[in-house]
Amino acid sequence: MDSLNEKTLHTEKIFSGNIIQLQVDDVELPNGEQSKREIVKHPGAVAIIPFSADGAMYLVEQFRKPLEKTIIEIPAGKIEQGENPLITAKRELEEETGFQSDDLTYLTSFYTSPGFADELLHIYVAKDLRKIEQPLAQDADEFINLVKVTPEEANQLIEQQLILDAKTMYAMQYWKLQLLIEENI
Repeated sequence: MDSLNEKTLHTEKIFSGNIIQLQVDDVELPNGEQSKREIVKHPGAVAIIPFSADGAMYLVEQFRKPLEKTIIEIPAGKIEQGENPLITAKRELEEETGFQSDDLTYLTSFYTSPGFADELLHIYVAKDLRKIEQPLAQDADEFINLVKVTPEEANQLIEQQLILDAKTMYAMQYWKLQLLIEENI
């Protein structure tokens, strides 16, 4: 695999914002040629698959400016500098849904778009949810509607292209697999 490595010759930092940094790297390719790589640096994020006691799932409806549309997703958020992903998951679950969980379990992690970004997304499953009287406040620029769905309703949302982001599609596949396992037990 080392024969596929690209050597970074120079990095030009283009932009540094609240969420991402953008850089362009000049690289030497395995064959000795040179190329450029546009890279988005991201601190990482968490996403939560929150199940209600009756087996439904809580999702959030939110306008996404890059898509110029409202979509429905699992709750998620950025990891703050030096923060443990489990702490982020607890915070984001409460901020976005108004729930806390006594059963928040790490499921997996994956890179969201490794062709141009280093964002690592950690997925947690939340069960035994309890509604909080005064939950943590959402971010000042965040406007969210809470949506509770059954598996059938989730499938309809996928067909309507209201659920179409990778983390939520992953959550839907996880849910289907869990339901199949339960049926066969």
